[in-house]
Order: sequence, then C-alpha cells, then structure tokens
Amino acid sequence: MNLTALPDDPLSTEMDREFIRRSYEIARGAGADGGRPFGSVLVHEGKIIAEFKNIVTETGDVTQHAETGLVALATQKFSRDVLAESTLYTSTEPCIMCCGAIYWGGISRLVYGTTSSQMSQLLGREYLSIPSREVFERIQPGVAVVGPVLEQEGLKIHAEYH
Repeated sequence: MNLTALPDDPLSTEMDREFIRRSYEIARGAGADGGRPFGSVLVHEGKIIAEFKNIVTETGDVTQHAETGLVALATQKFSRDVLAESTLYTSTEPCIMCCGAIYWGGISRLVYGTTSSQMSQLLGREYLSIPSREVFERIQPGVAVVGPVLEQEGLKIHAEYH
C-alpha cells in the first residue's frame, strides 16, 4: 500500500486511540467473517457500552452499517442523557446516512479512524461522501468530530479486505 495516511487529529487523545483500535478489531473481524470491514463502539465514562459491526452483507439490509446498527442498538438500551454523554468511535469516517443516525441518536462526540477520502483513494473509486465534519456543521454544529486517528491501521484493513 503506497498511500500515506493523514496525521492524527491533534484533538485526539490516548483514550481515543485505544477505542479506535477496538473499532479496528471489530472491522477486521467483520471482514474475516465475510462482511464488510467496518466496526463501531460506543463509550460512556471511559467504558464500552455497545459494539456493532457492519452486517450489510449478512442481512442484505443496506442500512446496517456499523454506526447505524450501533445507534439502533444503543437508543433501545440507553437513556438520551447517557447517549448525549457518550462518544461513538468508528473505524472509518461515517457516511451521510450514519451521520444522520448519530444526530438523531443524540450522541455528542464522534471519533473516526480512516477518512472516507483516503479510503476512496486506496480503493481507486469515489464514494458518495461528504466529510462528516461538513455534515455535522450543517445539521448539528454541537457534535464534536475528531479524526482521523491511527489512519494507517485502518487503511491496512481496507487494503487487506479489498
């Protein structure tokens, strides 16, 4: 892989790197299980409270991205207050649909690993994607967006899968 990863967002912390690594483990497992290599975790007060992998291939449901599945699970299990105090970590920058789910779920912070633009370059095709920062600036400026974080690790997962 000749693509150079972008540097970590200066706002990222060591805790962010720890949880991005977990989202990468989930993504790697999803790819190994025959699905698409995307994974997400929801963290509240420094602890993982939910995890989800992309299950589009397994279910045939195109809405079952790692982030949308995680938000669907979390909104059934946790209060709005817990969600508002939580951070969603995801292996790859979320698409517009996933940003909408994060918004509607009331999650106040998003940290992603690999940028959609770098993944597109790696795969040699453009995804219909607007950067998540731009999406949240328009729909909910209060959502803190941090990323990329440990992008080289995420690009490696995509390179191995594709």
